Amino acid sequence: MDSDLLDDLADRAIGLTGDDRRVLLGITGAPGAGKTTLAAALVQRLRADGLAVAHVPMDGFHLADAALIERGLLDRKGAIETFDAHGYLALLRRLRIELDHDVLAPDFERTLEQPIAGAITVRPQDRIVVTEGNYLLDDEGAWPAVRAALDETWFIDIDDSVRVGRLVRRHVRFGKPEPEAASWVAQVDEANARRVIARRSAADLVVDGALL
Repeated sequence: MDSDLLDDLADRAIGLTGDDRRVLLGITGAPGAGKTTLAAALVQRLRADGLAVAHVPMDGFHLADAALIERGLLDRKGAIETFDAHGYLALLRRLRIELDHDVLAPDFERTLEQPIAGAITVRPQDRIVVTEGNYLLDDEGAWPAVRAALDETWFIDIDDSVRVGRLVRRHVRFGKPEPEAASWVAQVDEANARRVIARRSAADLVVDGALL
């Protein structure tokens, strides 16, 4: 990752802090854009500066397979309707105001492809929470309230060919045969990507994904 870019982003995140408030910083972009990579690098960089920071991915609010099967959505896993947007919003609001005790958040286990409840601890001393996910800028349902709950939301912009290649390799790494992985990306992930990319202009900052 470009060190100058990371320095600039860390400075911008630090600039959002002040008084005793907790900062909620969102990172979004299409599937495969590098959201988790940037979030993890930013958290590491901020911690190296002595800041207490937590990383809370939106992916912890994936509906479990049992809920997807119940709703007939298993073949659309990753689409906007396969997330608990209201649950995610409730957590963000808790993180904003509940500063005197630990707040537990779910994570997503990619090997199992299932959410794991209570896997992440946000401590009272954590002054910045970095969260990342596909739909932070969406304009339907609970998502505008999610955007309003965040101090800033950054969008990662990257060439589609690079992003699609990453997605196929990720699906293969977690168990799909390559033809099935390519088909899933083309039929499911790319429809989601178009929806995410359409909201690019609503971001507070656009980050060049080629530098990640």
